[in-house]
Amino acid sequence: MKLKMKLNSPKRILYLILFTVLPMLSFGSQQSAALYTAANSYYAKGQFQHALDNYKKVLAGGTTSAALYYNLGNASYKTGDLASALLYYEKARKLAPNDDDIYANIRLANSKTSDKVDEAPELFLTSWWKAVYLSASADTFAILSIVLVLAGSALLVTYFFAHAVMLKKAAFYSAVVLLCSGLAVIFIAGRQVSYFEHNRQGIVFNSPVAVKSAPSDDARNLFIIHSGTKVSIIDIKKDWIRITLNNGNEGWMKVEDLKEI
Repeated sequence: MKLKMKLNSPKRILYLILFTVLPMLSFGSQQSAALYTAANSYYAKGQFQHALDNYKKVLAGGTTSAALYYNLGNASYKTGDLASALLYYEKARKLAPNDDDIYANIRLANSKTSDKVDEAPELFLTSWWKAVYLSASADTFAILSIVLVLAGSALLVTYFFAHAVMLKKAAFYSAVVLLCSGLAVIFIAGRQVSYFEHNRQGIVFNSPVAVKSAPSDDARNLFIIHSGTKVSIIDIKKDWIRITLNNGNEGWMKVEDLKEI
């Protein structure tokens, strides 16, 4: 796990910029930027706990970005804290859902956890649609929609002021296509935001945890889960939380045993 990725393609170059330069620009103070730089330096030297401490200070200062969460996940993984690593990777995934490196590290960390929960199969169309609205970040979709709408508007202006018939037709139909595409991208971005808002998930932080049939210490144990397992949150009642696993198993566990993504 490296903070910097190999420059073997334009995509890698873009990710390098996103994960190193842009986070620095987003920091609210020189102190945060200095802490981030120091953390990267500690990580490169193999001093992972020092790196983790500095990344956490940056996070405590109010900075949130996919790059910061990704690096927090790497440092947590290196210190042996799989649950925290998965929590930070999942937070990074919400901000950069199409990043291959984040997915790869999630798979690697999951392979080290005790519970191997197989996901319930999805319909092809459901899986395809999810892949579409998770193919880029919401910010990327927002920028793309603005570009499409502005370009479509510019072509509409061309349509109204052009004199050549062929030019007017080309401008009109192109504008319709661009404006419709912009609206479609806005819809896709909204679907992604809705997905993350309504699909609340968490990472188990204690081990072992008995999942019960009801929100009570006296309720029957249904199954056992361990630290690092990702669950979906269905309901919360005081000190208890109703969860479901990827395989469909449901039950109640203590809120204190879980950290929400």
